[in-house]
Amino acid sequence: MTTQGMPSMDPRPTGLTIGTYDTYREAQRAVDYLSDEKFPVEHTTIVGNNLRQVEKITGRLTWGRALTAGLASGAWFGLFVGLLLGLFTTGNWLAAVLTGVVLGAFFGMVFGGLGYAQSAGRRDFTSRTAVVATTYDVLCDYKYAEEARNHLAKLALKGEVHPLVPNQPVVPDQPVPGTTQRPTDLS
Repeated sequence: MTTQGMPSMDPRPTGLTIGTYDTYREAQRAVDYLSDEKFPVEHTTIVGNNLRQVEKITGRLTWGRALTAGLASGAWFGLFVGLLLGLFTTGNWLAAVLTGVVLGAFFGMVFGGLGYAQSAGRRDFTSRTAVVATTYDVLCDYKYAEEARNHLAKLALKGEVHPLVPNQPVVPDQPVPGTTQRPTDLS
């Protein structure tokens, strides 16, 4: 369903691969370079390949950490509510803010403790989760692909990014790329 007057975005990537990179930062730098070269970057797409979820363990979760985390998050929320109430108070706005912080900290600590108690020791650690890709392809519309590859070749020569070289098929009786040996000589 599209809104009238709004262009729809087809989520499926199309175009030719003009570069493959190990990191998103390198793929982003490649598109930024194209933009700096006045290339029409609206014809490019960055695609992450082989997505996987990575969970980095950051430490043990104890009663102390659970209560402290609840207290801190509750205090921040209480500060926000207290400031909002303080704006509409004709009396002492500082009292509204302090009341919000104290009540928020108390309820945050209570809910942090309840959440930890309900886990019953099944997840006694803290972590950060991210979805990452193994490689990132930069795609470009067919019409502009050759020009984009020429620009990205200049960027690679500067050494700012390190594009991955696609696997090249080994052809019998042809030298192996990067050597003067033939495949039959390597066995």
